Amino acid sequence: MNPATIQMITAKILHGRRNDMSAISGGLQKLENAPVAELVDRLLDQAIRTRASDIHIEPQGEMLRIRFRIDGELCEMHELPMGVHAFLISRIKIISSLDITEKRLPQDGRFLYAYQGRNIDVRVSTMPILQGEKIVLRLLNAADRLLAIDELGFSSTNKKIFYDLCHKSHGLILNTGPVNSGKTTTLYAALSELNEVNKNIVTLEDPVEYCLPGINQIQVTQKGKLTFPIGLRSVLRQDPNIIMVGEIRDGETAEIAVRAALTGHLVFSTLHTNNALGSIFRLLDMGIEPYLLAASLQGVLAQRLVRQICPACREAYTVLADSREAAFLGTCYRAGLQLQRGRGCPECNGTGYRGRLAIHEFLLLEDDFRLALQSGADLLQLREIACRNMVMMPADGREKILSGQTTVAEVVRAVYDSGCGKNG
Repeated sequence: MNPATIQMITAKILHGRRNDMSAISGGLQKLENAPVAELVDRLLDQAIRTRASDIHIEPQGEMLRIRFRIDGELCEMHELPMGVHAFLISRIKIISSLDITEKRLPQDGRFLYAYQGRNIDVRVSTMPILQGEKIVLRLLNAADRLLAIDELGFSSTNKKIFYDLCHKSHGLILNTGPVNSGKTTTLYAALSELNEVNKNIVTLEDPVEYCLPGINQIQVTQKGKLTFPIGLRSVLRQDPNIIMVGEIRDGETAEIAVRAALTGHLVFSTLHTNNALGSIFRLLDMGIEPYLLAASLQGVLAQRLVRQICPACREAYTVLADSREAAFLGTCYRAGLQLQRGRGCPECNGTGYRGRLAIHEFLLLEDDFRLALQSGADLLQLREIACRNMVMMPADGREKILSGQTTVAEVVRAVYDSGCGKNG
């Protein structure tokens, strides 16, 4: 593909057009002498403007599909001729310090992209697929302001629980949920709350997402010599008060984290489980003894992200008595109840949603739960005890629906698709 054609495609993206090559006239403004670089820049600019977290560049036979992940959902943005594929791949590999000749193996890289005075950290992942090489670019804005606990979307009850947990003198606090459910944001908020000059706070992360001034952050390398277990053992010799382990992935890391919590350290970490209670059995499966877990674990926070209703096109509507929405709301439904939804507008790309917020559930280990755990109670027994005091995630979602922050469809998708809505 010649540079003139790439310039035409670049102009199309620059002006926000999709699938309309005929709309590009011959009198385009001349771009710089690097049309491929300009094309990559325009894609990055557009992704940042639309608040995309990821860019997917996918060869699909006769065309190249460009998709952005916006508010957690993939949206198709462009279909480009396949002739531009090789140019795009090479340009991204060069600026990411990857091997442009290697096309048969996955590669990972990164680069910094300057946008309106901000540095955007772009993580690059290549993958050979049947039609060619696919690239995913993850955008991390290093200038983004970290959220405080008050800004995490907690209900008043859950905010107090989380605040109290964060100010424990010792113990293990877990945050569970799938990938991209906001766990890192929540833990960073906790560390920011606790960040004082008289405390030594150390984190072990893979990767380090954002720099936290005043906190000692360590980048672990699973393929190298600084793994989570090795790093955690060394951190315990660094006189820490508070430790954050990015993720408990194996029994060795779990055992060290539990021992650290038992010896006077406050330990934060994450697990990939469907709900708060599931983390108990995940740790037991990793080989942690029930009596050690009961003695060390203070509480578990489970969370999911749901899309917020677009403020520019929100509208009220009446929920019908025989609708699925009324059935989901259960005892919260009343005749004539009005909820909010988005019509779809240019501000939200026609989706009716703009931005995201979290829904939560907390499992606190009270004395009766600890005794049941030590005595080998099964899942049903533990759930029955836990549900006496905890607000389940579906109930927290209902509160946010009734307050006009999100929709029934979003909460149902986030909660029940992930298997965490039982007994909610």
